[in-house]
Amino acid sequence: MRPIVLVPARMASTRLPDKPLADIHGEPMIVHVWRRAIEADVGPVVVATDDTRIAQAVEAAGGRAIMTGTHHQSGSDRIFEALGRADPDGVHDVVVNVQGDLPTIERASVRAAVAPLAEPATDIATLACVISREAERTEPSVVKLVGSQIGPSRLRALYFTRATAPWGEGPLYHHIGLYAYRRAALARFVSLAPSPLETREKLEQLRAMEAGMRIDAEIVEAVPLGVDTPHDLERARALLAPKSPRTS
Repeated sequence: MRPIVLVPARMASTRLPDKPLADIHGEPMIVHVWRRAIEADVGPVVVATDDTRIAQAVEAAGGRAIMTGTHHQSGSDRIFEALGRADPDGVHDVVVNVQGDLPTIERASVRAAVAPLAEPATDIATLACVISREAERTEPSVVKLVGSQIGPSRLRALYFTRATAPWGEGPLYHHIGLYAYRRAALARFVSLAPSPLETREKLEQLRAMEAGMRIDAEIVEAVPLGVDTPHDLERARALLAPKSPRTS
């Protein structure tokens, strides 16, 4: 596999204005995400954005950014346009989509997202984590992955839902919205119209499932913090605070 990592970022957040440029210990949040993706070492990393301020912040840190249109409805659409600009010759056959608001994403998680594509029948790979907090089992904002175990740390996705599922004893899995697409699968996905279940659950990945595409998930140990509010930003700053040197 020859992956490329694309990080979609835009300024449209209403709960946290100018979110990608939010300062975290002297650097914009998008730079933290870009750096962690670089450190994962799965392939070249490109930020896809429609705002020159984001592009300039990434380039000032030594990264690469590509400008995209302002019309995109989703990050998937944005990275598909960016892919054509970043790799017009089709050198990269796997596209990893790392959301631009995950400054605490673990490098190992970015690498893990690619692993399920070692199975040739898998179209899209993603991540899941066992839900450990009781409140999250019934929280609609926590998306659950319902799947069949096909390996010690791998699930074949059967459904994604905001409901508590499946019923009965056993683990529930928190879906983590980091995806790795085969290039052809991404092209097919963005060509599809929104599906009925996608519209009902407000979960884009159901469009792929309703079209018969196979999604497998790697189980990881931690859910990264998604930054959507000022409170989330303060949590990210605390988690990423430089460690104080030890005193003898």
